[in-house]
Amino acid sequence: MIGIIVTGHGTFATGLTSGLKLLAGEPSDYELVDFDPEESLEVLTENLKRALDHLTSCEGVLILADLTGGSPYNTAVRLKLGGRNHIEVIGGVNLPILLDAYMNRNLISDPEVLSRTSLEAGKTQTICFEALANETDEEDDEIEFDE
Repeated sequence: MIGIIVTGHGTFATGLTSGLKLLAGEPSDYELVDFDPEESLEVLTENLKRALDHLTSCEGVLILADLTGGSPYNTAVRLKLGGRNHIEVIGGVNLPILLDAYMNRNLISDPEVLSRTSLEAGKTQTICFEALANETDEEDDEIEFDE
C-alpha cells in the first residue's frame, strides 16, 4: 500500500483530512502535517520526516501539498531529492485528487503512477458551472441534474 501525507499552510491539511473522513471514513497509513505561521522551516522539515517515518511499512509515499512552490511543497521535494526512495510529491492538491489517491492506493503499487492518475482525476473534477441560455427558465427556480 502507498502511504499518503497531506501538508499545507495553516490548517489546510486538517481541513482536507476532514473532507476525506466524511467521504471515506477514518484514514489509515495516512499522515497530515499542518504548517502553522509561527513554525520555522526546520520544524516543518522535522514534522514531514516524522510523518515519513510513520509510513515506513508502506511501499511508497505520496505527499500532497497545497501550493506548488510553497514551503510545504518545497520541503517535501527536498526530502524526495535527499534520497528518500519511493516518494512522489504533488502541489496544488484538492479533495478530488486526495480522494482518488486514497481510494486507489491499494490497487496501484507505484507512487508515480498513483500521482499521475490522481492528478488527472483532480483536473477532470475542476470545472466552472455555466448556465446555458436555453436551460434557464425564469418561472422555474430549480436546476435539474442528470443522475
